[in-house]
Amino acid sequence: MDLEVEADRSHPGMVPVPHSRHGDRYDVGMTRDEIAQRIRELSVLHGNFTLRSGRTSTWYIDKYRFSTDPDILKSLGTMFAEKLPAGTNRLAGAELGGIPLVTTTSMASGLPCLFVRNQKKDYGTAKRFEGELQEGDQLALLEDVATTGGQVLEAARDLEAAGAKINIIIATVDRLEGARENIEAAGYAFESLFTVRDLGIEAD
Repeated sequence: MDLEVEADRSHPGMVPVPHSRHGDRYDVGMTRDEIAQRIRELSVLHGNFTLRSGRTSTWYIDKYRFSTDPDILKSLGTMFAEKLPAGTNRLAGAELGGIPLVTTTSMASGLPCLFVRNQKKDYGTAKRFEGELQEGDQLALLEDVATTGGQVLEAARDLEAAGAKINIIIATVDRLEGARENIEAAGYAFESLFTVRDLGIEAD
């Protein structure tokens, strides 16, 4: 498949992205709305669920259902890549949900990525961050579903403590339950590819 580099986008100051999107259709021929519909069909569950924040909800987004679908994953890689600020030289994602997202975005953007463990392992190389991380690296930190932003903020602070700069935090889906407010209050730029309203859901 021939790759094109889109240098003139609606958001100036972004990383030029080699990709195969044509018009409003992404790599596998789906539009943004069609990708949202596909995520909704695969991943939105209804019932009684306890969220990571401890709050209960009558609906849940099973991130692993969309992040293991090859067509959605490939399209998300291009969508994430198009939101990378200029100067970003590395991608980061926290286990487990962020791993497939940074991998597909690395392939779409040509930027290297690293994986953030939930905790430092006590064997082998005994590292918290898997992949190369250099002091001064400018990172885009990718998240699957953002609720309050607690987990991704923890990862951002740990990466900064290791000498990196967080250029932006980008979520696949924002549940509209405080993540943006908390992340921006902590001093980070935040974007999402979709909100729950794009998936046909009204926030609780």
